[in-house]
Amino acid sequence: MALFTFKLPDIGEGISEAEIVGWHVAVGDRVEEDQPIADMMTDKATVEMESPVAGIVVRLAGEPGDQIPIGAMLVEIEVEGDEVAAPPPPSVEAIEAEVPGEAVIDPTPSQSVRPEPVEGPTFSSAPIAKEEGQGFDKLSPNGPVSSVESHASPILATPAVRARAKDLGIDLAQVKASGEHVRHADLDAFLLYGEGQGYRPAGRSATRPDEQIKVIGMRRRIAENMAASKRHIPHFTYVEEIDVTALEALRAQLNDGRGDRPKLTMLPLLIVALCKALPDFPMLNARYDDEAGVVTRHGSVHLGLATQTDAGLMVPVIRDAQNRNVWQLASEIRRLADAARTGKAKSEELSGSTLTLTSLGPLGGIATTPVINRPEVAIIGPNRVIERPMFRGKEIVAAKLMNLSISCDHRVVDGFDAASFVQAVRKLLEAPAFLFVD
Repeated sequence: MALFTFKLPDIGEGISEAEIVGWHVAVGDRVEEDQPIADMMTDKATVEMESPVAGIVVRLAGEPGDQIPIGAMLVEIEVEGDEVAAPPPPSVEAIEAEVPGEAVIDPTPSQSVRPEPVEGPTFSSAPIAKEEGQGFDKLSPNGPVSSVESHASPILATPAVRARAKDLGIDLAQVKASGEHVRHADLDAFLLYGEGQGYRPAGRSATRPDEQIKVIGMRRRIAENMAASKRHIPHFTYVEEIDVTALEALRAQLNDGRGDRPKLTMLPLLIVALCKALPDFPMLNARYDDEAGVVTRHGSVHLGLATQTDAGLMVPVIRDAQNRNVWQLASEIRRLADAARTGKAKSEELSGSTLTLTSLGPLGGIATTPVINRPEVAIIGPNRVIERPMFRGKEIVAAKLMNLSISCDHRVVDGFDAASFVQAVRKLLEAPAFLFVD
């Protein structure tokens, strides 16, 4: 017998270390060649590491949340024979092609459970769920609840749910899902009501056991980024009400004649308005390096889309948004949202934004105070569209109204500039014909 030391390879992103998100194996387990052994997190992606040899696991490098330097021991495996030839390290392309998605298909539910992979930070959906009449993409992974009749097809569940099911001794094939994926709530229902998972009587609430969740991986990155943003940036927020009645009518007309093109929500039209207004307000499309004391005002609009995923908030980026029409923007929003949710977004698609747009769609509330995506200096948050009576002259008419919020870095952006920018955007949205005039 001989010991083979599998060292963490250079993943090729210019990093010096990676974080252990979770182990697929434990000491004493037998692994086969190419079997997943660990999920390692780089800057914004989770990479699944596979065993290059077959044998028995005798040592692991650490616990989830630990940082492992590139080239350090990740796992030691006892193999047959006296000598072990180290296989060539995997290529960057091969590793990137194997970045796991958020929901894992389990072809054999009885096999061992995978720990939870995580991705990085806020548009979600595959495809993006929409709510008619509101106009915004519903940026939430949880669509309308629908019962799943059987598990004849492969079971969908996040690694965290799989790990909990394994700890509880629950076969996921016996759990009735309340949506596309088996969720923690479905496990709770299974524990309370057994195989049938009947519904609770009216007025009765389920009792859940307390859980302690270790803050690691993407959730830790999000926590650190948000804390740094609030700690370093003096935020101020400005909110304005906008009459989008004409814009909604235009959107309906465009959708009627869209043909094979994607259905328009409000977001592509809002992005066009932002891009048309930004040249007069270059201080908003900027990044501030506070350590160097340098503000970089960008000529192109690389718009970040705050996207909610099961792993947390991610920000995929629409490159050169100012050069895209509404149909191209709609397609890119859908593509990036799907990539973010499934864990297929590339590292270059998750960095380099110059301004961020965050929307909760129909959940947008009356007003929001979004947190800036540092080192950017502004973030924009459209809120829910509501039909209300309003005065037009001496008449009271029904109008579709929306509040638009903007948070800015007061070290770089003055309140007057932020308010003037929002007023310029308001003018474009309330007279939407100007969106298509150079």
